Amino acid sequence: MITKDSIEAAYSFFHQKWRVYKFSTMSWQKDDIELAISDYVEQMSKDLYREIAHGKADYLLDHATFAADLESAVDRLEQLMANL
Repeated sequence: MITKDSIEAAYSFFHQKWRVYKFSTMSWQKDDIELAISDYVEQMSKDLYREIAHGKADYLLDHATFAADLESAVDRLEQLMANL
């Protein structure tokens, strides 16, 4: 079950991390953000993860697609919040 609180919490966390990641020029900082997001994904609502992942098994967990995934996660969570 996806709750309003889980959507808002994920949005707040991902949005904050995306804003830093997007403008960071430090590879160690980007790596730290990837690790923080990976840890968050492990404990977040599995239903919410499936909803924002749209079937992509390694969503937010693959270094090669991380930036695009994080940006899309923020967008998808914004859409979910708009429909609450």
